[in-house]
Amino acid sequence: MAEGYCVKCKAKKEIVDAVEELMKNGRKAIKGKCPTCGTVMFKILGGKAAPKAATPETPPA
Repeated sequence: MAEGYCVKCKAKKEIVDAVEELMKNGRKAIKGKCPTCGTVMFKILGGKAAPKAATPETPPA
């Protein structure tokens, strides 16, 4: 599981019900809830998401 910082509890905790999302700028993030208080926790992951590779089409011989 991912670990994030809860602003309400002011401590690092494991993110429960974590779901990986793709932000508008193309970066990946994890969104879930704090196990203690239930506040939404959000952690931005490093790097941009890899673009989907297009399959190269070969012309018929």
